[in-house]
Amino acid sequence: MASGKHFKYVILGGGVAAGYAAREFAKQGVQPGELAIISKEALGMAPCAEIFVDKVGFTPANCYTSEYQMRCTDVVELVAPYERPALSKGYLFPQRFHVCVGSGGERLLPEWYSEKGIELILSTEIVKADLSTKTLTSAAGANFTYEILLIATGSSVIKLTDFGTQGADSNNILYLREIDDADKLVAAIQAKKGGKAVVVGGGYIGLELSAVLKMNDLDVTMVFPEPWCMPRLFTADIAAFYEAYYTNKGVKILKGTLAVGFDANADGDVTAVKLKDGTVLEADIVVVGVGGRPLTTLFKGQVSEEKGGIKTDSFFETSVPGVYAIGDVATFPLKMYNELRRVEHVDHARKSAEQAVKAIKGKESGESVPEYDYLPYFYSRSFDLSWQFYGDNFGETILFGDSDPASSKPKFGSYWIKDGKVLGAFLEGGSPDENKAIAKVAKTQPLVANIEELKEEGLQFASKI
Repeated sequence: MASGKHFKYVILGGGVAAGYAAREFAKQGVQPGELAIISKEALGMAPCAEIFVDKVGFTPANCYTSEYQMRCTDVVELVAPYERPALSKGYLFPQRFHVCVGSGGERLLPEWYSEKGIELILSTEIVKADLSTKTLTSAAGANFTYEILLIATGSSVIKLTDFGTQGADSNNILYLREIDDADKLVAAIQAKKGGKAVVVGGGYIGLELSAVLKMNDLDVTMVFPEPWCMPRLFTADIAAFYEAYYTNKGVKILKGTLAVGFDANADGDVTAVKLKDGTVLEADIVVVGVGGRPLTTLFKGQVSEEKGGIKTDSFFETSVPGVYAIGDVATFPLKMYNELRRVEHVDHARKSAEQAVKAIKGKESGESVPEYDYLPYFYSRSFDLSWQFYGDNFGETILFGDSDPASSKPKFGSYWIKDGKVLGAFLEGGSPDENKAIAKVAKTQPLVANIEELKEEGLQFASKI
């Protein structure tokens, strides 16, 4: 055990932000022995279940298609940090799983960290962080001291047991946040092939895993309390397309109600989901995706907090000098909108990590670093669909293009207009160049003279910017 060890830099966490911070440290010239990553997740072996993977491979533009297969004969070594979003997409596929392949970079396997002199301290849960003495204490009593700390603890999944939901501790009620969760899901899908699955939640996890479960021959019902799916981003018109598309694929959707209890058999396995409206759904598997909470408990009372996260400046330094927060846990100044925000997304996790390390190394060398100027970006892939969104989803909206769910290759989008400017842009089925075009629209916020003309121009408007 690495008890009593001292490091110049410590990254606490084992997800996307940690991996990208490590890569940036290596780029900036970290010396062997200066940097450690401490994570409660372990190095281990797991089946290579290509349950989430296109059988002919995939590209960064299209992580998977509807041509799925399951092959569980291979094994692949897992190590933190890894591309956490791949758990619902390219899980365990060796070319896409480890950071930093999600952004087109090299795959950082254990050997990479060893070659760079970066120490991976895994299976180590930190239970106390004393920022005044710069000491982290593990559950086993080991102490680690540092000069610079990067908090990359991410979020914990919200569980129905947190609310005391009756029967929510039954077997095969599953979540998806870490490797262990994904392994349990793979095992359940294999064991319950052809069975009934209920997905609780209509956001990213709900939509992506409903597609995965359906493609693996389960009878899928998706349940959520909101009036339409992905309400934090989608308009009613956008949501209508995806709900109809999923329905056409055989996914049943129940809106405006929620799970209030579960039945189980004598072995403790879930058998049914009880809904608030009185409906009872048979279930062999239940997957819950109702959000997460930033993991900031270790630092309560020691750093300034705002909007549910740890407050930082534009370089991700907290109110405590030498302590940085990156990824999900950071509430930072969003320059283009002149306000503080906390963003839960892989793109921000990657970029905030790189910004923090550049700022750390810049401060050491006396060089200035530009302020973080982030363009909000979200994306998802399911079935044969792939969408991207840039900017802000406030204001009046217009829908353009082919949003017929029965189309062989639907391509449609939406703009958000406020105070005469386009603030946000969404596109389903776009090419890389078209996605770049809508990103530029959201970044430059062009003026719109006529809303009806904008609707007629659709994607052509973006191509002119």
